[in-house]
Amino acid sequence: MTDSPTARELWLRPYHPAPEDDDLTLVCFPHAGGSASYFRPLADALAGVAEVLPVQYPGRQDRRAEPPLTSVPRLADEIVAVLRSLPPRRLVLFGHSMGACVAFEVARRIERDSHDSHDLRGLIASGRTAPPTLRDTKVRFMDDDAVIAEIRRLNGTDDRLLLDDDVIRMIMPAIRGDYLAVESYRYEPGPPLRCPVSVLVGDDDPQVTLAEAEEWREHTKGDFRLRAFPGGHFYLAEQQDRVVRALAEDLARFR
Repeated sequence: MTDSPTARELWLRPYHPAPEDDDLTLVCFPHAGGSASYFRPLADALAGVAEVLPVQYPGRQDRRAEPPLTSVPRLADEIVAVLRSLPPRRLVLFGHSMGACVAFEVARRIERDSHDSHDLRGLIASGRTAPPTLRDTKVRFMDDDAVIAEIRRLNGTDDRLLLDDDVIRMIMPAIRGDYLAVESYRYEPGPPLRCPVSVLVGDDDPQVTLAEAEEWREHTKGDFRLRAFPGGHFYLAEQQDRVVRALAEDLARFR
């Protein structure tokens, strides 16, 4: 991946101008099958707090002609290369579900490179077990109907879209690629992060228990905070105002 402006435009979606005289940037990593636009409401709400840069993975929306990347480490490598093309800034990484895995691997790469120009201030992991914990639902092996049933179970996509055959054909390659990436992800042991870690989770999430979310504590030498919200795997949509307040608190704390 080159450091060209085209690469930045492909991968990073600034929905609002960055606040003046403030280099704090929140980079948002979507869930499996998700896109940068999922974070548009958060970007709108946090526009005056920090620069918000949702990540657009290949294989969806305006990048749907590109094959999806089916490896979390490769996704992390590509995104790190793009982030390094930006001017130096203070970074906070926020990932939901699969995005938490990608954000974690990006954080490890930034901290591992002592010459990285960015200052990693924190990681916010949402709706995901700690890296060594595997919960392989084997969605990647399911037929399309079963995949759609799983998405409906998690309540992450508007049901009206899942009734449209054209939409299903358009989004299924990205969904399958993402599930292959996250379900084949295996944690490589290494030193814990130096930056603080904040974990957000729905208290009725079928994908991660509170005890499993607590295990993220082992992956940082910095401060750790766990907060639970009413709701399931996509509590972010159900509790948007509360999530925005939590993110604003973390951004203030990580400064």
